[in-house]
Amino acid sequence: MIVNSARFVISNSDAAKCPADSRHEFAFIGRSNVGKSSLINMLTNRSGLAQTSATPGKTMLINHFLVNDQWYLVDLPGYGYAQRSRDSRLQLRRMIEDYILRREQMTCLFLLIDGRHKPQKNDLEFIQWLGENGVPFCIVFTKLDKLSSTAAKKVTADYCATLLETWDELPPVFRTSAVDRRGRQELLDYIGQLSELPVGGCQEPE
Repeated sequence: MIVNSARFVISNSDAAKCPADSRHEFAFIGRSNVGKSSLINMLTNRSGLAQTSATPGKTMLINHFLVNDQWYLVDLPGYGYAQRSRDSRLQLRRMIEDYILRREQMTCLFLLIDGRHKPQKNDLEFIQWLGENGVPFCIVFTKLDKLSSTAAKKVTADYCATLLETWDELPPVFRTSAVDRRGRQELLDYIGQLSELPVGGCQEPE
């Protein structure tokens, strides 16, 4: 897939107020400071499309970006930011879960994992929750430019091995870097395959 255009459409805190059309939606989520905005900007070739920040937990809303006038890239708030208040964390959790579970147009959730770290408890719990609720998702390792090629292969392989201790098989896995742009075409091609399927009840392409 080639990205020819990408533009911001709407931000809101309620899944019911998301765009009313029936385009596919591909949502991106991860722990705070996982590099989500940088990855979105890299995928779309728009350096300022998603706002990056050195401050974790900046994204607080559901953000829709229309790509190629064909499908939406959805930037969801990060999770696991401990400095938010308990009420704020609960509110964000309800907003995220409501979007993921109720938004029929959401074709696939791309879960971003910082490839530099060992499996984190809240990531593993979130993955388990996705599985229990039958949510179609992929795992996207980020920031792999900060590791050597050998180290990147080892840490991602070890992470997948940890998941296979409780999963019969893994969801699709992508290895990326917003700096050297690795994994970009693989992600876009996968989105392209899914976008050719009917909206709602999509099955993974062969």
